[in-house]
Amino acid sequence: MSDQDQPEQPGRRRALRLGAVGAVSIVSIRPAMAQAYGSVMTCDIPVPDPGRAGSFIDKNGKVVPPGTPGAYAPPGRPLRGEDIRRALASGGNLPGVDYERSRAYLKYVQSLRSGTTGFTCFASLQMPRR
Repeated sequence: MSDQDQPEQPGRRRALRLGAVGAVSIVSIRPAMAQAYGSVMTCDIPVPDPGRAGSFIDKNGKVVPPGTPGAYAPPGRPLRGEDIRRALASGGNLPGVDYERSRAYLKYVQSLRSGTTGFTCFASLQMPRR
């Protein structure tokens, strides 16, 4: 009996092809996940967003006019995703910033909504790591 005469052969071939396609999918997804993780660690969040540049951040994370008593001037550069993730996880400070200012900036970041610059970065920080 030849291979063509066996009725189960096409099923086996199909299963092997599907298995090969599945393996390729798994191999291509893992690097994408690693790349996404890497981009999360290097993403930036401006505080405040560019539309309100120059504004201050109060202790509750709200954007207020410059010079508001008890409010903090924005940081000199956008906050890095890795620094935010670390500070949120440990309850520690952002690099180079005292405790109260860190809390204010982190509250601002946590209040970001879709459509605000930095929201995608913050949302990606919330994804569980494997």
